[in-house]
Amino acid sequence: MMNMVQKITEQIREIVGESVKGCIDKGILNIENIPEIQVEIPREREHGDFSTNIAMVLAKQAKKSPVAVARDIVENADYEGTYVDSMEIAGPGFINFRLNNLWLYKTVEIIHNENEDYGRVNIGQGKKVMVEFVSANPTGPMHMGNARGAALGDSLAAVLDAAGYDVTREFYINDAGNQVEKFGKSLEARYLQLFGLDAEV
Repeated sequence: MMNMVQKITEQIREIVGESVKGCIDKGILNIENIPEIQVEIPREREHGDFSTNIAMVLAKQAKKSPVAVARDIVENADYEGTYVDSMEIAGPGFINFRLNNLWLYKTVEIIHNENEDYGRVNIGQGKKVMVEFVSANPTGPMHMGNARGAALGDSLAAVLDAAGYDVTREFYINDAGNQVEKFGKSLEARYLQLFGLDAEV
């Protein structure tokens, strides 16, 4: 199942591909082979939500500048009723896409329909993983570090479960070592003292 980013990417490829084919049919672009259309998310937010370099890829074949090819593609693109709100030419011939709010509405609808299954994937299917967390020292008081470990460990286990892993959660009680031995001996001594028996702490 495609996620929303994949759906938008595929839709943009279709918009650009249909525009290029239309330009070829109208004699605007002289292109024999349309390569795979690469669509990516720009690093800089001001460059739009998605971007493609297809105009630069086609420029040599079309015997036009990348900007001219980009202009032809943008002017002949039909994106009505899609997730795309606008197309702009930038730099040496990039085509940047800005989205409308339709993708947000669609995402909310998908989340509602899929309920708790939304976002689940199968990359960990068939794999087992054990998440051990908290491991609080039983001889001392609980503190924020223990609470943070509990929240982080349980959240990590939930993410792994959503990714398809067979997750075992383990709360490890750190009951080995000198501290616990001393703690046990002091409890024993106090217990004996309660009954009037002589015992050293």
